[in-house]
Amino acid sequence: MEFHPSKIPIVKTYEVIDEKSASDAVEDMVKLGFSQRKEGFKVLMPKEKKQAKRIGYTVTSSLSYGLSKAGQDRNVRYWTFHEDKDHYAIILISAEGFEQLEL
Repeated sequence: MEFHPSKIPIVKTYEVIDEKSASDAVEDMVKLGFSQRKEGFKVLMPKEKKQAKRIGYTVTSSLSYGLSKAGQDRNVRYWTFHEDKDHYAIILISAEGFEQLEL
């Protein structure tokens, strides 16, 4: 059976529309924390390629910086994929949590 990121349990989903809401979502993720968690976070973004690329970059770079600043492990795995006809999605989970899921 092939792995798909949608099999990862999600603790919280964020619907973001721009870089500002992406930064807000990342701030919340860092506050909730990644370590010791077997669930991931999902970010839904508009299916407009240029905007989605900017949002994706904001999420990944801000997350790395935010986790580092908070003294948390930055080892996070993520996947970007087509969620539905209107959204791309990013699923993010700690590498340790992903390994524990044995997917």
